Formats: sequence, C-alpha cells, structure tokens
Amino acid sequence: MISALIDLNRADDDGLVAQLTSQLRSLIATGRLGKGRALPSSRRLASDLGISRNTVTYAFEQLAAEGYLAASHGRRPVVTVEGGANGDGMGAAVSGARSAKPRLAPWASQLTRADWPMSYQAPLKPLRPGHGDAREFPNEIWARCLRRSAVRAARRELGPVNRTRLCEVLAHYLATSRGVRATADQILILPSAQAALTLIAVSLIAPGDEVWVEDPGYPGAAAAFRASGARVTGMKLDEQGMQRMPGAAAPKLVFMTPSHQHPTGRLMSLARRTEFLRSSRPGKTWIVEDDYDGEFHYDSRPVPALQGLDGHGRVFYVGTFSKAMTSDIRLGYLVVPPALVGTLEVAQRHIGLIASSNIQEALAEFIADGHFLAHLRRVRRLYHARRDHLVEGLQRHLGEVLTTEVPSGGIQLVARLKRGRADQAAVKRLAEAGVVTRALSSLALGKPRDHGLLLGFAAWRENEISAALRTMAACF
Repeated sequence: MISALIDLNRADDDGLVAQLTSQLRSLIATGRLGKGRALPSSRRLASDLGISRNTVTYAFEQLAAEGYLAASHGRRPVVTVEGGANGDGMGAAVSGARSAKPRLAPWASQLTRADWPMSYQAPLKPLRPGHGDAREFPNEIWARCLRRSAVRAARRELGPVNRTRLCEVLAHYLATSRGVRATADQILILPSAQAALTLIAVSLIAPGDEVWVEDPGYPGAAAAFRASGARVTGMKLDEQGMQRMPGAAAPKLVFMTPSHQHPTGRLMSLARRTEFLRSSRPGKTWIVEDDYDGEFHYDSRPVPALQGLDGHGRVFYVGTFSKAMTSDIRLGYLVVPPALVGTLEVAQRHIGLIASSNIQEALAEFIADGHFLAHLRRVRRLYHARRDHLVEGLQRHLGEVLTTEVPSGGIQLVARLKRGRADQAAVKRLAEAGVVTRALSSLALGKPRDHGLLLGFAAWRENEISAALRTMAACF
C-alpha cells in the first residue's frame, strides 16, 4: 500500500499538502513508484491517511503540473516518468545534475588553481602573514560602542547606506594621517577592501580593457579585474616599487600599493608617483591606490598618499580596518574621484555591497572619541618591536638560507631563498611542522621571478616568533 510509504507530521510547519506532495515526488523520483503505476484514487488515499480528500487532490494536481503524473477526470492518476538512478526520467535528471561537472566562467574556473585567498582554514598559526594581533584590540571599549549603537538604532533614521557621521570622521582622519584630500560624500563604506576593488571593476572595466598590476602583487586585485573581462598585465618591480612599461600606451586602470608594496614592502618614490600621475590621462586612465596597512610606519614619517598628490580626480583610494583593528570587523572604504561618486553610489546599492549601519555608527564613535588613534599608537610600538625581533631571529637562525628584506612599516616581510626555487615546497614543509607562511612565487602574475617566504610578524608575540624560528631552522 502506498499509504504505508507516507508519513505525515501534523505538527510540522509545512502544511499537509506540501508534505504529501514532497513525499510522493520523492517516491517517484527514486523509482519506488515506477512509470505506469496507478495511484489510489483521491478518496481512497485520503481515507488510508486520515486526511481530507481536498488535501490529496491538491497534491495530485501539483504533481500533474510538474509532469510526474497524468490525471484525467474519473481515472486514477498514473506515474508518467521513470525514476531511479539508472532510469531516464526526472530522478535520473536530478542525479545527473548533481554528479555532472558544472560549466564555469573562465575566471571562476581559475580560482581553485590560485593560491588566493589563502587556503588555510585552521586556526591562525605563526607566522601567517596579513594579520594584526586581535588579542591586543580593546574589545571592551569596542563592545560599549556597539551596544550604544544598537540602543540608538530604534531612534535613528534609515539614512544613507554610507553613514554620514562615519564618513565625516573618516575624511578628517585620512586628511590628517595620510594626506588624503576628500569630502565626506566621496567616501563609500564597504564590507571589505576587496569589495571596493570589485565595485571599481564592475563600474569601469569593459571586456578587453587593459589593467596594470604589480608583479608580484596582491592576487585579489587581478582576480577582481579579470572577473570584469580585463586584460591584466603584470608590471615589474624595482627598488622604488612598480615600474612603468617603457613606451607603452596608458591602460584603462593601474592598481598599485605605493606606500607599502604588497608583498615586498617597498616604498614608491615621489618621482615615481609623479611619473604615474603625469602619464595618466584625466578621465581616460584611473589609478587605484590600495593603502592596506598605511597605519603602520616604524622607521620614518609616513609618506602621504598618492591620492593627495592628484589634482585631476584620477585616483581611487582604498583602505580597510581589518589590519588596524581585527579581521572580523569586515569594514573597508573607498574614496571616489568626484566625477564618479554618483555612479559608484548607485552601483554599490545595486550590487548590494552595503555594510551594517550599526557597525558603521559604532566605528564612527570609536574613531571620534580617540580610541582608534590610541589603539594605533600602542600597537605600532608592539609591531615595531616584533618586526625587529623577527629580523634579528632570521639573521641568527636562518641567515645562511634566507635573505631578509626589512620593510619600513607594515605587518609582514619577505625572506628570499638564497639557493633554489622551491619556496612552495618549503611552505608545505613548514605548514606540516606548524609554521604557516606564504610562497612569494604564488603571488606572481605569470612565471615567478622571485622565490621566498612571506612572513607575518604583527599577530605574534616575541616568544611565539622565537618558537616559530626554531621550528623553521629545524625544517631547513
């Protein structure tokens, strides 16, 4: 009896019609009710199940509309498809859809072969790059800001997606600390710096447009621009950072990290910055300046942002709070050239790259009340000491194997292999021993020219760095 195969739960949130329809559909799709099988009449099945006849009738009508049953007046419904894993009906179609390899866009098909984002899902371990120390963050102060923001939420007007107060305090902070020239209405608040790159790409890049990026450089930038169909060209580095291609026509967009090149930490000279600005045609070539860890300078005064040198509205300025605060803040920001503010605001809402208004309001208070600057002053001293501790340890324990490049700021550094090109094998070997690093060659756009290790120091206390260095020495 079919009724013995059906189990209806009258307390379930799904109604009886939905339950009966789903269970009959499953019995057909799996082959337990084969093609040509006549089902009981609606009156008989309703009696067997102890439910109303209308419930059964509605279920039969739905399955007939979906093509599972053939029903006609005065006749019992008949199964019309062959179910089961080996049949050629809907059950087989569902099974085939699950097992067939999906066809992906060229950009998406490359993601599983890339070493970005970093594939490590385990808890953070020394010396994973790209992170500050969340243990040093003033969580109690931040929690008070969040609580006050949540309490005020009921009284707040809906307002803009980019909260005015945060944009105002951020504009003031960027002007005084980084030399950025922007009004509050030029600032968009986004879920991350990567979201900012995505927004720029979908708003400006047409298929076939040329984009220059640093090589080696930040893989997320190339990924964002390739997704919009750009022809991405890697530009070589020298001691001053990114180089221009001699004699080449200006591209549609240039992406760079001039204040602390990712990953080498090199500082782009004023002459090189001026050269890029001079060769960028207003309204034709755009520059994206990613200042991902611009808060951290140790050996000299911070160099003002490239955006502040631009007198023609050609430079986007991208920043994030995940390095200076904690990675789970999930807030970035984008300073937009005046001519594009309206376009990118609409694009931001259309794509849905919108940050929580509660977190935005809490962050505005955190900055305005001086907590952000106080936190930065404290962790700058800590990270400076940790950088020096790592550099000294690398020279003492691994000086015969690695050459260390000492950055003037930031939260990570590069240690190049003196012999061989097996940096990815070294990364794997170190990970198995409990030390997480990143291969410099994995950050190359094309054929790697550099081989070494990218090592984080900001997130790790000096005793943790020392233990990691002893492990590294044993692995080499």
